[in-house]
Amino acid sequence: MTDNTASARPGLSRRGLLGLAGAGVVGAGLGFGIDRVLTPEASAASGAAPSYPFFGEHQSGILTAAQDRLHFAAYDVSDISRDELEELLADWTYAAGRMSMGLGAGEYGPASGPYDAPPDDTGEALDLPPSGLTITFGFGPSLFDDRFGLAGRRPEALIDLPHFPGDALIDTLVGGDLCIQACSDDPQVAVHAIRNLSRIAFGRASIRWSQLGFGRTSSTTRAQATPRNLFGFKDGTANLRAEDAETAKDVWVQSGDGAGWMAGGSYLVARKIRMTIETWDRTSLREQERVVGRTKGEGAPLSGGTEFTEPDFALTGRADAPLIDEAAHVRLAHPDANTGATMLRRGYNFVDGNDDLGRLNAGLFFICFQRDPREQFVPIQLRLAKNDAMNEYVRHVGSGIFALPPGAREGGSIGAGLFA
Repeated sequence: MTDNTASARPGLSRRGLLGLAGAGVVGAGLGFGIDRVLTPEASAASGAAPSYPFFGEHQSGILTAAQDRLHFAAYDVSDISRDELEELLADWTYAAGRMSMGLGAGEYGPASGPYDAPPDDTGEALDLPPSGLTITFGFGPSLFDDRFGLAGRRPEALIDLPHFPGDALIDTLVGGDLCIQACSDDPQVAVHAIRNLSRIAFGRASIRWSQLGFGRTSSTTRAQATPRNLFGFKDGTANLRAEDAETAKDVWVQSGDGAGWMAGGSYLVARKIRMTIETWDRTSLREQERVVGRTKGEGAPLSGGTEFTEPDFALTGRADAPLIDEAAHVRLAHPDANTGATMLRRGYNFVDGNDDLGRLNAGLFFICFQRDPREQFVPIQLRLAKNDAMNEYVRHVGSGIFALPPGAREGGSIGAGLFA
């Protein structure tokens, strides 16, 4: 595959090149003869690993079959101009289009280009296929202040999330002007994407917080088996699936929503949820299943059947007590308890070492996509935060909401409609 199909622009802007290589050497490297052959690097030349196009009507990484690994990063934009912000997004589009195909972030790659300048790609993915890499971009509420003249362009659905009961949010794990979600079946490929996009952004945006994830906790296609979370239960049995006709109306912003530039986009909510693993591991199986509302092995609702049997919340047992507890997670998260509201979940497990007391710093990095968080995530999470029996075993410590624009068109940039 040639470079011409990989990029939305002829190459990175000069500012992007400065970010990759440092101002002191880029000028020298580009101003004089090149000492190495300028043939583009193509790390995806071998192997048949899946790849997903970056350009299209919608961004990849939403309805795409959920990959096994995640690197998510939220960014603060530096003191730059509106034009420089547009230029950053154009540079990110160029690099993301290439990396999604298994190519280097820049046209030369990690092993060629000006010999006296740093390579325009870091090289750790040089011999690796794309492994299903998707790179998804979003804009946080804080981007729509008076810095870039975008206040009037903020969508009504891009709200500041309320403080939910029980939240224990850490300031350094909340918010961000921009976000990037990189998913792949190879952790090194996902980390390579965030590393190089952060490098390109040098001097224009910097990481506010980030999260590595493993072991997807949701299935987004019917071909995928239901995975398990760190509590050992199947997670995402009732999740939306890409093949289902009704999924599109719950995920994509519609032109009739008065969405303007957001038509064809979606809204991402991320929540870092720490699990009190040690307490859960000492809890009886009976109590664990009561809290979840499903059996731990099969994943069937406690009202009976198999994993995909619809729960019967009216069915009672001994002493006329409901078989599925009133505070069970599955009951409170079900569309029947939320006026039909649902959302596409795409979360990951995480383990960030241990805390000062020697306990695992582990849990769920919850990600969901929806057409309008005011009608989907917020009411569902509010109900869970007030009544969910699982709250005894989890603590929400990080949070972010982002508007994901529609996909970029060939020759264009991500989020171009925002600046039109």
